[in-house]
Amino acid sequence: MILGMTGFAERSFASPTLRLKLSIKTLNHRFFDWSYKGAPIGEAENRLRALCQQRIRRGRVEVYLDLVSLSPESWDFTLNEGLLEKILASLDRVSRRTGRRLEVSLDSLLRVPQLIEVGRRALGPKETAFLERSFARTLDDVLVLRRREGQETGRQLRVHLAAVRRFVARAEAHFKRQPALLKAKLRKRLAELNSGAPVAEAKLAEEASFLAQRYDLAEEIGRLKNHLDSFDALLAPKLGEPVGRQLDFLAQELNREANTLASKSQDVRITKESLAIKNELESMRQHVQNVE
Repeated sequence: MILGMTGFAERSFASPTLRLKLSIKTLNHRFFDWSYKGAPIGEAENRLRALCQQRIRRGRVEVYLDLVSLSPESWDFTLNEGLLEKILASLDRVSRRTGRRLEVSLDSLLRVPQLIEVGRRALGPKETAFLERSFARTLDDVLVLRRREGQETGRQLRVHLAAVRRFVARAEAHFKRQPALLKAKLRKRLAELNSGAPVAEAKLAEEASFLAQRYDLAEEIGRLKNHLDSFDALLAPKLGEPVGRQLDFLAQELNREANTLASKSQDVRITKESLAIKNELESMRQHVQNVE
């Protein structure tokens, strides 16, 4: 079973000390590409990345975390008392000089730079474990979608694969008749050059043999069949085994052989089948780009 590379899941979780909302989106990418945005979680991000990489081998993974700490012990609060004393002392001096009592609101004080610093403490072991479990459950939902997409992609690839096999079989049938066609064309050409005089059969056989070897397509057709068998085998690997790069490589090799088939062919019918093969291969390569 092959796996797709696109999926999305979003879930909310709560514990006695944390409330969080997680979203995970995966997209096509040649390699594993991690992107994290949201609440700073320090070393815990590396642990989430490692958990993800154990289950997703290839693709871009975009993670967003909205985290709220519910326990007072989860926060650090620092008041710059020296700065506050200076502010209040200055206000008192101005009040005595002007004879007017100056007051400052708490809201105004909170806006003074570097007067108050509030920060979330690093996640403890229990909170980190809760975050990891929540991430794993959200990732489960993403993997369900990736498996579903992989099933559909595999179905479409098998349809294209069957079409390519038909075109290759037809090209092979035309190729088997090619020596006789070459010989007939050669006989006609030699007759024209000899002004209609009889053609020596020995000379005709020699020239026909040379042309048959020059335009021999047996190796190309054989390699096409072998690559198709390998491609088919990769569509049913062990669950979760990444095969996208191998499929992409085989698609390129198939396309190369189809090009050679078209360039060496002396039969317009074989050329037509080669073009049909290339058309199917282009669709296959597009599908393969979304296989893990």
